[in-house]
Amino acid sequence: MSETNWEFTHAVECEAPREFAWAYWTNVDNWDDPPARFEFDGPFAVGTRLTTKLPGQELVSEIREVVEGCAARIEMEVMSAVVAFEWSFEDCGEQRTRITQRIELRGVGAVALVEQAKMLEQGVPQGMAKLAKNIDRKWAGKGR
Repeated sequence: MSETNWEFTHAVECEAPREFAWAYWTNVDNWDDPPARFEFDGPFAVGTRLTTKLPGQELVSEIREVVEGCAARIEMEVMSAVVAFEWSFEDCGEQRTRITQRIELRGVGAVALVEQAKMLEQGVPQGMAKLAKNIDRKWAGKGR
């Protein structure tokens, strides 16, 4: 494995149990990040390919690791580099979950992509805040 050229980590908390937050996140129907649309070619499991459809562009990633109910690693190859998205879901109190996303960029072509990757530092916190809010809303709607 090559050296990491860039990485970024962000975490949020939600007012739902870990199992519920995990089930919500692993359901592609809940992935809401317009204009992007997302499709899985199978269940949320190792080996499943994920297609991200953007205007004029499609990106393909693959689920590489899953610790059911707790963590996953999704990798995308781009220009001789690998962008890895590591997600973890941890209990942080009764009926609360801490969701952490760590993104890393590595590989031969990574140096050329660092500036583009840094743009994620702006969007990821907002996207994760939206995810936590949506999980909270869905959990509250269950009458808990």
